Amino acid sequence: MEVTINPTVLVVNCGSSSLKFAIVDPASGEQYLTGLAEALGLPEANISWRFGDAEKQKDSLASGADHTAALTYLEEHILEGKPELMKSFIAVGHRVVSGGELFTHPTLITDEVVKGIEQCIPLAPLHNPAHLLGIAAARRLFADLPHVAIFDTAFHQTMPAKAFMYPLPNELYKDHAIRRYGAHGTSHYYVTCEAAKLLGKPLSETNIITAHLGNGGSVSAIKNGKCVDTSMGLTPLEGIVMGTRCGDIDPSIVFFLIDTLGYSVEDVRNTLNKKSGLLGLSGKTSDFRGVIEGLEQGDEQCKLAFDIYCYRLAKYIASYYVAVGKVDALIFTGGIGENSMPMRSTVLKLLEGFGFVEDEAGNAAARFGNSGLITKAGSTKSFVIPTNEELVIAQGSAEFAK
Repeated sequence: MEVTINPTVLVVNCGSSSLKFAIVDPASGEQYLTGLAEALGLPEANISWRFGDAEKQKDSLASGADHTAALTYLEEHILEGKPELMKSFIAVGHRVVSGGELFTHPTLITDEVVKGIEQCIPLAPLHNPAHLLGIAAARRLFADLPHVAIFDTAFHQTMPAKAFMYPLPNELYKDHAIRRYGAHGTSHYYVTCEAAKLLGKPLSETNIITAHLGNGGSVSAIKNGKCVDTSMGLTPLEGIVMGTRCGDIDPSIVFFLIDTLGYSVEDVRNTLNKKSGLLGLSGKTSDFRGVIEGLEQGDEQCKLAFDIYCYRLAKYIASYYVAVGKVDALIFTGGIGENSMPMRSTVLKLLEGFGFVEDEAGNAAARFGNSGLITKAGSTKSFVIPTNEELVIAQGSAEFAK
């Protein structure tokens, strides 16, 4: 007997050599399928997936397999014999890092929208080209479904000019749209909504600071449920220390690298985006877990990387009290934010002047998918809230279902 499944959205999130996918019920949030294709374009291309809570499965793809091949494998092999899942699709939702000022809401993908996403490539040069590959492949394979773009930059479009403008000649903004756009907006939005529930407040009255911390990371100031400032800028390179990205530096370092050390523009771009951050500081790894491991083994470079990461993160959080005023809570999310107890403990200690007092037991318990309060009663609240970008993408996409 055929099983009936509620309407679902196929969520697609493409990187340059990877493709994350999920099948999500936008009403309940249930994820029927999650998966990841990795090393696309390389001989070791592979794909892994899990139905619900079942055991993870993995298979090799053809050498050099691309995004189309990964989605084709999903359709022809993973979903083979599961017609009920295929029939449940009502839309395909695509994560897109930057929509610039062109896109401020979930948007039905047309050829014109694709051109708009292409125009935004300079704002997210490592991400938007990959998203376009996934969009093109999915539109071919699932041609009968509406395809919807959910933009990471959209949540930050409520920032006032005093937060998004750079102190540069005005024509650079007017003629070339050079301004702060931010990223990770889908995650910041989700944890903002969840924080309002935990605080028992209407979203429109919720004032929080959110820290989305992964290989990329950003901090946002949320006032009355809306973003009023964020740490990433024109591109995802600005802000806090990240896995391989430097975050904030003196702009004249670029001139020094070119004029004095003979770097090319491409050398500079590669250094700041791919060789800096935790990798550059530690000299060993861009993975925060590796930094913690080195720290525990007495590695001085890993200790320095950890200290700089926490110090700069705490400084950003502290600065956003100016933007928000009265802060109801600080939220940690993302892979590092959700799982690194030492980082959270250190940051809370650095912020003791703002009333944060760590609850060590609560902090230890809030890991590996568990949310929770990590500060003591009577102190300023801080929560760990696991993010769920897939659900936000599914819900935004479902609005366009036929």
